[in-house]
Amino acid sequence: MTEVVLVRGDGIGPEIMDATLRVLDAAQAPLTFVEAMMGEKAYLAGAPSGIPQEAWDLVQKHRLIFKAPITTPQGGGYKSLNVTLRKSLSLYANVRPCIAYHPVIHSPCPGLDVVIIRENEEDTYGGIEHQQTAEVVQCLKLISRPGCERIVRYAFEYARQHGRKRVSCFSKDNIMKLTDGLFHRVFEEVGKAYPDIEQDHWIIDIGTARLATQGQRFDVIVTLNLYGDIISDVAAELTGSVGLAGSANIGSSCAMFEAVHGSAPDIAGQGVANPSGLILAGVQMLVHLGHGAAAERIHNAWTRTLEDGLHTADIYQSGRSEKRLGTEDFATAVIERLGEEPRRLRVARYPHEQSTICPVLTTQAPKTKRLDGVDIFLDWSEAGRDPNVLGQRLEALPTGRAKLAMISNRGTNVYPGGIAETFCTDHWRCRFLFEDAGTGADIIALLTVLHEHGWEVIKSENLYAFDGEKGYSKSQGGD
Repeated sequence: MTEVVLVRGDGIGPEIMDATLRVLDAAQAPLTFVEAMMGEKAYLAGAPSGIPQEAWDLVQKHRLIFKAPITTPQGGGYKSLNVTLRKSLSLYANVRPCIAYHPVIHSPCPGLDVVIIRENEEDTYGGIEHQQTAEVVQCLKLISRPGCERIVRYAFEYARQHGRKRVSCFSKDNIMKLTDGLFHRVFEEVGKAYPDIEQDHWIIDIGTARLATQGQRFDVIVTLNLYGDIISDVAAELTGSVGLAGSANIGSSCAMFEAVHGSAPDIAGQGVANPSGLILAGVQMLVHLGHGAAAERIHNAWTRTLEDGLHTADIYQSGRSEKRLGTEDFATAVIERLGEEPRRLRVARYPHEQSTICPVLTTQAPKTKRLDGVDIFLDWSEAGRDPNVLGQRLEALPTGRAKLAMISNRGTNVYPGGIAETFCTDHWRCRFLFEDAGTGADIIALLTVLHEHGWEVIKSENLYAFDGEKGYSKSQGGD
């Protein structure tokens, strides 16, 4: 028996968890549960992460979590519990299978059978945000080569293990050439080791459009954190309801399984919530642990229940459904069909051995690093926010080896050579480049000059070249 940390959740969480546990127990899943309090009650009791220490102790002991949806209180000071768990436990791979059950459940994409594999730790989900001026806030998007390689290798290994034929990469590297560009480049590098699997790349906007209208053309999609969060909900909704989707969060030593949807407090306590997402998350957990027979038994009984037209309110459709069931009655219907298989829809078959996808990262040779300059960000609202005035004043300063190269506002070049139509805020990026390779002392000297002349520096970013290749972006419309 495997011990699992159980989190009942908030809103509809306790209802769908009770229903799911009944199904797992009836299927004789070889699991035992130890309950931990996380979520809204823990937040309000003073745990800012929503996870009290005793819950952390259980998680670190058992390293396996089965979790119902959590409510994050509104307002400042509260961070997402899900993101905290994923990042703290290094649950780097979020795996969301999305299958259309047409014609039993209406789907705008009847042939959909796709697995979204989402990087789970990086991107804008680091939650690193700052207000820098009265008008401008920023959010840092952090992408690492090891993070890219780990999730990409996981996607290819998952495809092999589950008999999938194609892996598609979604990114926006036509705009974010460094961050998304790294992800795409790593995808192409890693893909060379998997010649047996078809591979392609899509820009995220057109890729999402194709997923929504021609979802049957995709098999496995691997993508960055934010994009994966969005397109997995799109794909789940294409199956007929986001309430049908389960989710696995996989790390090298820990794992967490949950429904895709939220805690839906508006219908909590009414007994109408669909437990399917959590039931299928339980199926994913059993597959992960190597209990493929139990996973098949539950999944096939669940599919047979849908075939028999026994549906919860979110998927009920007059003329297609036979009966509308509440949460507990739906679980009872699944239990009554354990041992049966669907007659029209696909029969579930899973590996009967424990999942052992453990991507091995390549070692990167050290790169030669050169300091080319620095981007200095200023808070400035004088002179009608005329960039020409700002540029001329900065060029008149005794900045030594650092020479002003350009000024941008919200990423668009405004000096030299800007145009009057460009709208400017109070947040200015001023790029200074060194005649030769610079040093930290050069940057300190530049900052000192700016301070002594009354300029408000709100941030600086060093500009490096790696093996002679620039590691910083151009401005829009500039050099």
